[in-house]
Amino acid sequence: QSLIMSMIIYTFLFRVAGHVAPQWWGVSYNPKYICALKGSTVTIECTYTYPRGQSVIKAFWSKYWIRGAEPPNLLADPEYRGRVQYLGDKYRYCSLRLSDVREKDRSKYYFTIITRTSAGRCQGEGGVDLSVTDLRVEVPERVMEGDKVTLTCKTSCRLTVRPTFTWYRNGHRLSSRTEQLCLQPVSREDAGRYRCAVLGQNLHSPEVTLNVRYGPSSVSVSISPSGEIVEGRSVTLTCSSDGNPPVEYNWFKGTSSVGKGETYTMKKISSVDSGEYKCRSSNKHGEKLSEALTLNVLYLQKNVSVSISPYGEIVEGSSVTLTCNSDANPPVQNYTWFKGPSLVAEGETYTMKKISSVDSGEYKCRSSNKHGEKLSEALTLNVLCKCIFISTSNASVIVAVLFFSLICTECLLNYCIYLFRKQMRGVQLSRAGFSPFVSEVFFKSWK
Repeated sequence: QSLIMSMIIYTFLFRVAGHVAPQWWGVSYNPKYICALKGSTVTIECTYTYPRGQSVIKAFWSKYWIRGAEPPNLLADPEYRGRVQYLGDKYRYCSLRLSDVREKDRSKYYFTIITRTSAGRCQGEGGVDLSVTDLRVEVPERVMEGDKVTLTCKTSCRLTVRPTFTWYRNGHRLSSRTEQLCLQPVSREDAGRYRCAVLGQNLHSPEVTLNVRYGPSSVSVSISPSGEIVEGRSVTLTCSSDGNPPVEYNWFKGTSSVGKGETYTMKKISSVDSGEYKCRSSNKHGEKLSEALTLNVLYLQKNVSVSISPYGEIVEGSSVTLTCNSDANPPVQNYTWFKGPSLVAEGETYTMKKISSVDSGEYKCRSSNKHGEKLSEALTLNVLCKCIFISTSNASVIVAVLFFSLICTECLLNYCIYLFRKQMRGVQLSRAGFSPFVSEVFFKSWK
């Protein structure tokens, strides 16, 4: 009974702060390995024991394992000043908090206790191994539109404390809160700069670029300057297309290749350049044609000329039509006819019914549109005289055509008189009674 009582008293005397006073030195680290993010705050958990009867005067951490001497105190290290805090006491707990973890903090850390006695020193063997890592995004090297793509937030060691992650694209936070971001299927809109981060902390990875490849799309052609295109000006066609990798451009007029490059310039454009133009956009993933752009080149009148109908000799009394021919864009709006300097009619055609000798002369046509006007070359119109005489004896018809256009009516009258006298009197043809002009020119023609 006395033995039992002695054991109870012994236990009571050596119970300190709720635990039994040990009889040995000891330091326990839990865990012995820590992986922490660069820039984060980490707590190194630790407990210790020391023999009864001892009084702790120093409890501190060090990066160095030293036997037989006091190691340097981490709190006195300039590299750690303001970043370490001892959370323990002088009885049992010896945890350490390290903030703003840096790459150079990668090391082993040891806890040391020193008591008042000369032999009262203990440094925990093994220490705690601290690894430091940063965040990085792992992205596939080659991505095609439509693929299933997963981006992963990676570390070089397995984090001791698993945080909640978040993701950013082009600086905007996304909804995902896991270490993986799934894009299924990926599209060109998903291309951009990505980074992962720890939710609620200023810890994030460097940005990486997701490059989504795809064939040409949205191919279109624009023209400069816009509006009406007038002959003689400079015109530039520009092809626009979306594609990754960048596209190459080829130009077509109808089915004929006319150029390469993003732009196609026609200096001093002419009417022959009118037509339908297309641009073909291509890269290693495909090709696509634009819709046709119709180029309508406007120009002044060209090749203005006058034609006559009927063609050949024009005889008094017949009907004659003059037609003005002209090439222009937009089409000719007005035709004006001139005889000499006098305006005689308007319209594409000019018809003279029962033409007479007074209609002989030079005719010109002027064609005009909104861009200008032009005169044709002159067409000379010779009206030939005609005389018809019916005899009283045998009703024969004598037709005389005089190839002369000046003073035609006077010539016609003289010659008709001559015919009448010859038919009615039966006289022989002679030069008497006729003017030299009539006898020399017209009589010889009808002899």
